[in-house]
Amino acid sequence: MSALITTDLVALDADLGPDKDSVIRRLAGLVAGAGRATGTEALHDDAMAREAKVATGLPGGIAIPHCRSGAVTEASLAFGRLDPEVDFGAPDGPADLVFLIAAPEHGDADHLTLLTALARALVRPEFVASLRAAGSAEEVVGLVQDVVSPTPVAATTGATAAAAPAPAGTPARSARSLVAVSACPTGIAHTYMAADKLTAAAKEMGVELHVETQGSSGSTPLDPSVISGAAAVIFAVDVGVKDRERFAGKPVVQSGTKRAMNEPEVMIREALAAADDPDARRVPGSAGDGQAAATGDKPSGGAEVRRWLLTGVSYMIPFVAAGGLLIALGFLLGGYQIVNPDPATDGLSYAQNWALNNTFLNLPDVSGIEHLNDGFLGYLGALCTVLGQAAFTFLVPALAGYIAYAIADRPGIVPGFVVGAISVTLNAGFLGGLVGGIIAGFAALWISRWKLPTWARGLQPVVIIPLLATLISSGLMVAVLGRPLANVLSGLTDFLNGLTGTSAFLLGLILGLMMCFDLGGPVNKAAYLFATTGLTADASRGSLVIMATVMSAGMVPPLAMALSTAIRPRLYTEAERDQGKAAWLLGASFISEGAIPFAAADPLRVIPSMMLGGATTGAIVAASGVELRAPHGGVFVFFAISGILMWIIGLVAGTVVGAVAVTIAKSIGRKKDDAVPEDAVDLAHAHSPAAVPARPAAV
Repeated sequence: MSALITTDLVALDADLGPDKDSVIRRLAGLVAGAGRATGTEALHDDAMAREAKVATGLPGGIAIPHCRSGAVTEASLAFGRLDPEVDFGAPDGPADLVFLIAAPEHGDADHLTLLTALARALVRPEFVASLRAAGSAEEVVGLVQDVVSPTPVAATTGATAAAAPAPAGTPARSARSLVAVSACPTGIAHTYMAADKLTAAAKEMGVELHVETQGSSGSTPLDPSVISGAAAVIFAVDVGVKDRERFAGKPVVQSGTKRAMNEPEVMIREALAAADDPDARRVPGSAGDGQAAATGDKPSGGAEVRRWLLTGVSYMIPFVAAGGLLIALGFLLGGYQIVNPDPATDGLSYAQNWALNNTFLNLPDVSGIEHLNDGFLGYLGALCTVLGQAAFTFLVPALAGYIAYAIADRPGIVPGFVVGAISVTLNAGFLGGLVGGIIAGFAALWISRWKLPTWARGLQPVVIIPLLATLISSGLMVAVLGRPLANVLSGLTDFLNGLTGTSAFLLGLILGLMMCFDLGGPVNKAAYLFATTGLTADASRGSLVIMATVMSAGMVPPLAMALSTAIRPRLYTEAERDQGKAAWLLGASFISEGAIPFAAADPLRVIPSMMLGGATTGAIVAASGVELRAPHGGVFVFFAISGILMWIIGLVAGTVVGAVAVTIAKSIGRKKDDAVPEDAVDLAHAHSPAAVPARPAAV
């Protein structure tokens, strides 16, 4: 492998132009002149396209424009020490040290590792100072080759980033490690993306990090010895942390999963700083998730309420998925009328009568009942329906119980579940669950802080808190809140059932916008909760239309991005094109998070385009009166959709509108045949003012 930099690629104390466009063109000319690129302009254009995404100026007078380019034939570093300095968008002023990092479009991993080593070296004060003091091009080449010389890097296993050996000249770091927990409401996308970002950043920074992902498929708890030996803990969570007491006493940095995805290096640095700060906030020894420990100021009231509600929704979703799909399967096997009352019984449905009073060896004879399947399939449909309905009875109790859990930790679960069940009994539904869960949580938290005599403390968690918190929250629900909330919910149901024409079109448009606004975030979840909890009662026509609207609109973002990557692949990086292929299945399965990688990379173009597509689908589906009896599954629950032709038309229309909108948005300002180059290394986000030494006042 040839050297990344030679004396032909170095310009010392040179005037390379008045702006970064000129500097990049001159450095690209050095690369082309050395026979490492097929042309100056092509490399310049690709580097400027990358520059247009995020400025590459860093604090300390450094700039690192970089790109992958088809014009590059050999990975190269071109270096300029500028006189005068040129603005590259750094917050503290112009740059006098500029590296142009040029990587082939399909560069090998070895070269990328060396380029990353350079990025790490640029945070070292002595290396930056030596570049400013170098007296010749040969000296610069020697300095750079010293820091990019291959060094063994400790491998990572699973979600653990082992500490990598620091480049030559870096002071040895004290032996200490960090632990982290990542969790999001659905546990599908953000949970693992945040964990991966933190793990990768820790590896680059030479920090040992162990991450526990509390996702939808469960989690493998961190070994207690690993937690015990950790210097600090990072909570990258949008919901409550399970078994938070394991980390009691540890310095803690807490934020949402999006910050961990966008600023993983910053969070790691904050955790290391907290480990050295005796006044840093620490994980409480006995209080729960309601006492959000974090560095800096406490979360705002709005952020706390959001976390409580998302925790409740997060734990409720598995009940929705299991129960809803079982009921949909029951409809498929037994017929939709299987939930109707059976006149031969006293208040039982056909499904309940067949499933509870028969066995596989004694199948019911229903051959004379219209629209119901006979024999084994009918019995199996009845069984699935009863099981699904049983799961659905836990929706509101789980919502309320885990909202209370987010506020008061384990003491809140019992009063929360009870007040949720009372809400269902009083027909207060999900509104009662939301209000009751908050009341139960605060009641449990208040009682848990009582200073009781020693003899009574053992009874506090198992008797006193469940008894009194349940009495307070459920008593208020029965005596004061239940009936008003039930009236509100009843009025809302009547309103939904009466929607037709323009009013249905408008509601569908609003729900479509909500489903695509944050792709699995709180607004998306609010719309989904509104739809699914409507199925827990009588599954009225209005509720079924809302469910169809919400699911179809939520399918649009991944499908639209997949279509856009297919029709205009040159607008996307190779990694995004691969993500587009996977997005077909994610969208078809109603996993809105499949569009998150695209939205995270280009939110101003992607999110409005997806909202436009989702609003189109939502308006068409709602105005057409399409009904859906399953709360999840996408195209795979087609049998539970009434009016499937209009559902397909609405879904296709929204997908096309979203794809066309995002394609146009990404094409504006780009030359006709420009391809989006891959990043050689995502260096612009790997630095912050805290990481890069300030340059001296005079050199």
